[in-house]
Amino acid sequence: MTFQLRICLSFALMGVTLTDPELPNQVVLLDTTAVLGELGWMTYPVNGWDAITEMDEQNRPIHTFQVCHVMEPNQNNWLRSSWIARQEAQRIYVELRFTLRDCNSIPWVSGTCKETFNLHYLETDEPHSHFRPSDYAKIDTIAADESFTQTDVGERVLRLNTEVRELGPVRTKGFYLAFQDVGACIALLSVRVYYKKCPSTLRNLAAFPDTVPRVHSSALVEVRGACVLNAEERDTPRLYCSADGDWLVPLGRCVCSVGYEESDGLCLACKPGFYKAFAGNIKCSKCPPHSFSHPEASALCHCEKGYYRAGKDPPSTACTRPPSPPRNVVYIMNETALFLQWAPPSDTGGRKDVTYNVLCQRCSVEGQACQACDSDVRFVPPPVGLTRTSVAVQDFVANANYTFQIEAVNGVSGMGQATRQMANITISTAQAGPSLVAAVKKDWATQSTIALSWQEAEQPHAAILDYEIKYYEKEQEQLSYSSTRTKVPSAIVTGLKPSTVYVFHIRARTATGYSSYSSKLEFTTGDDDSEEASDQGQVLVIVTAAVGGFSLLIILTLFLLITGRCQWYIKSKMKPQDKRRTQYQNGHVPFPGIKTYVDPDTYEDPTQAVHDFAKEIDPSRIRIERVIGAGEFGEVCSGRLRTPGKKENPVAIKTLKGGYTERQRRDFLREASIMGQFDNPNIIRLEGVVTKSRPVMIVVEYMENGSLDSFLRKHDGHFTVIQLVGMLRGIASGMMYLSDIGYVHRDLAARNILVDDNLVCKVSDFGLSRVLEDDPEASYTTTGGKIPIRWTAPEAIQYRKFSSASDVWSYGIVMWEVMSYGERPYWEMSNQDVILSIEEGYRLPAPMGCPVALHQLMVHCWQKERSRRPRFHDILSFLDKLIRNPSSLLTLVEDVHSLPESPDDLPDYPLFISIGDWLDSIKMSQYKSNFIAAGYTTLDSISSMSIDDVRRIGVSLIGHQRRIVSSIQTLRLQFLHIQQSGFHV
Repeated sequence: MTFQLRICLSFALMGVTLTDPELPNQVVLLDTTAVLGELGWMTYPVNGWDAITEMDEQNRPIHTFQVCHVMEPNQNNWLRSSWIARQEAQRIYVELRFTLRDCNSIPWVSGTCKETFNLHYLETDEPHSHFRPSDYAKIDTIAADESFTQTDVGERVLRLNTEVRELGPVRTKGFYLAFQDVGACIALLSVRVYYKKCPSTLRNLAAFPDTVPRVHSSALVEVRGACVLNAEERDTPRLYCSADGDWLVPLGRCVCSVGYEESDGLCLACKPGFYKAFAGNIKCSKCPPHSFSHPEASALCHCEKGYYRAGKDPPSTACTRPPSPPRNVVYIMNETALFLQWAPPSDTGGRKDVTYNVLCQRCSVEGQACQACDSDVRFVPPPVGLTRTSVAVQDFVANANYTFQIEAVNGVSGMGQATRQMANITISTAQAGPSLVAAVKKDWATQSTIALSWQEAEQPHAAILDYEIKYYEKEQEQLSYSSTRTKVPSAIVTGLKPSTVYVFHIRARTATGYSSYSSKLEFTTGDDDSEEASDQGQVLVIVTAAVGGFSLLIILTLFLLITGRCQWYIKSKMKPQDKRRTQYQNGHVPFPGIKTYVDPDTYEDPTQAVHDFAKEIDPSRIRIERVIGAGEFGEVCSGRLRTPGKKENPVAIKTLKGGYTERQRRDFLREASIMGQFDNPNIIRLEGVVTKSRPVMIVVEYMENGSLDSFLRKHDGHFTVIQLVGMLRGIASGMMYLSDIGYVHRDLAARNILVDDNLVCKVSDFGLSRVLEDDPEASYTTTGGKIPIRWTAPEAIQYRKFSSASDVWSYGIVMWEVMSYGERPYWEMSNQDVILSIEEGYRLPAPMGCPVALHQLMVHCWQKERSRRPRFHDILSFLDKLIRNPSSLLTLVEDVHSLPESPDDLPDYPLFISIGDWLDSIKMSQYKSNFIAAGYTTLDSISSMSIDDVRRIGVSLIGHQRRIVSSIQTLRLQFLHIQQSGFHV
């Protein structure tokens, strides 16, 4: 019977393949299917387990152990493996594959048959030959999930079981496995012993070694990777090894070094003709024009002969060369001014940073040696680093030859062996008239005045009509100058700064034109040469004026009559902005305490506008701390401004990025010229500018909470309605100030409102702003530039007409932004859809939680006819009333039935909320107590009053009765229309 059972077991194995593909995260310590020779396992007793070697269908040996003593009771058959070295393993996995026969299918078997066997193990440091079952620890009892019968064998149906058990932690060098049979019919087909590891791998250009997990299945092993060859750490690369041998949670990375690029997880050298200048996982770039790289792994490409790269040029810039000389140099001599003009070089060398230097040499007519021009010759603008192709030369000497050399330079000029190439022109000043002014002297001076006198030429070639005195601060020589005229050879120059050196040039005008200027003269205000001489000079002037005054009285009277009429005619033809600039400079203002805004664009020299309106700051007083943003022209930083005698103040600093053009510099400083004219607590305050050193900076007060839209989104729902109204009130106050001085903003939006730590809102960003004309209904019209559609009034979009009324429309959008906590106006609608919707009468609905009174004000701001929109003065007054009467903010839009669909459906609803406001608006405030005593306390309660009701409450004057009744009738119509639209007042 036993022999027959074993034959059945062997027959059941025919056609079975027992090997599995190798798993990368498993290290096999023993696999009986892979052993070619004898296993060397021991059996106790000897006649218990039988070792059988068979061949599978691939002709590979299969080592099996079988036992089937089911007919005999009290079986205790042991099978012990050979000694297994554990290597690095701490936790061991044992995989068993076996077949087991169903005891019920074996005839004549009593209750001695079993369907399980036991698995044991023993830890030892060395192999040994003796065997004591008591030394072994039981791992588990192994039962079969499926068993076979005699019928299954006849049908060649395999009932294969696979069981995996764990043991450990194993601390000795090795161990034995033992299999105990207690009376079953079993065939042990294969035993595979292994442990798990996280296999070596490459992740993010870092190599991670084989790693054995920890004993505890819940613990992860952190492994630090090493960057592959030619890579460097960007962040420390790390992986975590799990108990199942899987890598988890990749962190950090390596990047390929300079000159190497990533390819299939490795860093390979850039090929010749390519380069990589920065470490990172980017590809090598082809060398830019006129450069090359011969070796592999090049960090940059070298320039070809004759080509160069400037020190600030990035490696990706093409190599360039110096420009050719300027072309077509011409000159124009206008009286005593010489204008040089030229064309740009035909070859700029491949660069855009071309500037020009003008060198001057003076040669006498007699042919003496030439020498460099002295400092008396003035160039406007300065002759070095010119960005335009013209320059004016002033104060040159008559009857001399001047040679001007004009050099075009760029960022690589002066590099290598390149020679300087210049365009030359020689000019004779023989045609310039000689100076008709000599012996100029200072008669006297005060802290703000200098008196000058001079002698006429002995034999002038023509009668002198008058003299021109040109003067400027020595420190501001190249920036601006002033001039005055006189008919006599003396002048008193006033309006000067105390203790300041001034430079004077004087020339005469004849019927044939101007003479050349006198030599440069330097005089200082407020010196102490002689107080007595100063007093005498002043007395002399007074006496002379007294004697000549009477004789000139009649002449002046006639002269004023004539010139007054001329001045009236000139003023009538003067542009409004010129009038305003004149008023500003003369101190004439349209309103007491408020100066009229002057557009910097009316200045011929924009630098003068900056000088007039903005204070120059010593850059040593500024400490830049960090970058907080980026503007159109450069970075925006926060920092500290040190003021003598005061503590440091936090400031925001706008910087002009390097490489700017003159136009960019002018546009950058234009905003400072505008801001410097404002003085209002709700307008961002200009601290000053830095224009005399680099970088050019605009310094303004620091607003801790940044832009209003971002601030509201960050604090969504955190403020009360009164706090939001307070913010709107501050914005309205600032805009009323701008409107009063004749100024339109054009880009009013929550993003251009800044908030400080006390929630004070201040208007900022004057890049799109323009001046209004004197006519309060006038507007600014432009043909170019971008328009913020969602914030802009219809007439400004369609006709580009901007006015204070268009700013009111924008203010209504700002109100909506504030009440919606920074939501985007019109949401995701396209700009074209916004324009069409507004034209069709659509207006933004009230945000959730918005009081009716505030949405009414928004709708009024969005009237299509700009004349029907409220002014900022009205808006500010209305908001003040709401703040004083918080109960007027309790009714929310969602609490009423409906709202007007279009502001054009809404009549000119007055901006008042109480009986007192209404009476004030019609100048009948003396009857407030009469209405209140009669029980009329709300606006809707008076809408049904008749003239008899008005008489009854004590209004006796007929004119007052008619005025009140007329106003009540208007209110009645308005309330009827509003109630039909769904409003409840």
